[in-house]
Amino acid sequence: MRCLYNFTISKIEIVAMRKIKTTPSRNKRESLMIFLFCLMYFSIEVNAETLIREFSGSRSMTTSEFEVKAPWILDWRINSNYRENMGLEISLIDARTGFMVGRIFKTKYAGNGVKLFNESGRYRLRISSSFTNWNFKVSQVSPSEAELYSPKIR
Repeated sequence: MRCLYNFTISKIEIVAMRKIKTTPSRNKRESLMIFLFCLMYFSIEVNAETLIREFSGSRSMTTSEFEVKAPWILDWRINSNYRENMGLEISLIDARTGFMVGRIFKTKYAGNGVKLFNESGRYRLRISSSFTNWNFKVSQVSPSEAELYSPKIR
């Protein structure tokens, strides 16, 4: 009789322990699901930048065509082993007509930066380079992210 009693108590203890273990793990699962949902929701909003095309080189050229929807950014980085002789000019070209939309920038100094564009279209970049290593990334951004870009005051 005592063995049966111990067995019964042990069985009740096991059932009770299972309930105790499953209840927190359910709460953990629910908490984890809520956390993952929030993480996905906010990461979609935060990481709205999408890389469209990347160009790099060290010579003058006209890039291949790319299509973007407004707003979009051009993230640029330039460097040179011959800083006193370097020069770079970047122009935006309408890919359909071949006409220059405008000069993006011209510099004789190494550096980096970002330029925001608010017009959609099919474009190419015309790069005139002298003793310069360059890298350009064309990225699509969300309107809320575009508001975060502000011009640099010099």
